Amino acid sequence: MKNSKKVLLINAHLAYPNWTEGKLNNSFIEIAKQFFKSNNYEVLETKIEENYNADEEVQKHLDADIVILQTPVNWFGAPWIYKKYIDEIFNSGLHSQKFLSGDGRTREDLTRQYGSGGKLQGKKFMISATWNAPQEAFGNPSQQFMQGKTTSDLFLNISSSYRFCGFDILPDYNCFDIYKNGTIEKNLENYPVHLSRILNFEN
Repeated sequence: MKNSKKVLLINAHLAYPNWTEGKLNNSFIEIAKQFFKSNNYEVLETKIEENYNADEEVQKHLDADIVILQTPVNWFGAPWIYKKYIDEIFNSGLHSQKFLSGDGRTREDLTRQYGSGGKLQGKKFMISATWNAPQEAFGNPSQQFMQGKTTSDLFLNISSSYRFCGFDILPDYNCFDIYKNGTIEKNLENYPVHLSRILNFEN
């Protein structure tokens, strides 16, 4: 009998009292959890703010078929605790050679490309993010700030670590403009639709 697939849900929210308590990101985590359970996935979870063990996190990444980062966007990236998490987990995965063996290049074969040393091929990574920014700020050359760049462009600093280790990067999911003109309820309602597309992509 084939073992059930596994998904790792990483909550990168960092609470700031009287400003942002993390309820929305927790809601997305709960929706994802119920969705994957209903599709016979085993759900692994990490809430970075509640601490973690680096070796255990490495094993969760090895066990998971899909890894989903749930994060608020703070100053155009994930909160600083997520960068600390990635540094510790991926350094452990490098030193143990469980995630990758170097960057793929060798002195013996100069044709091998940088970033081809990952060992986690076949796994999938996705970002689900909450934003103050409006959706129209992205992918539109007439917008002065992002100048046509997409959310995927902005997330390259996050997704590249996973790609470097062999993961496929799935389309991100975003809840925009949460403080001024957002459609939070609709975004929560539509999240399982996006996750269904991932399962179809996976299968």
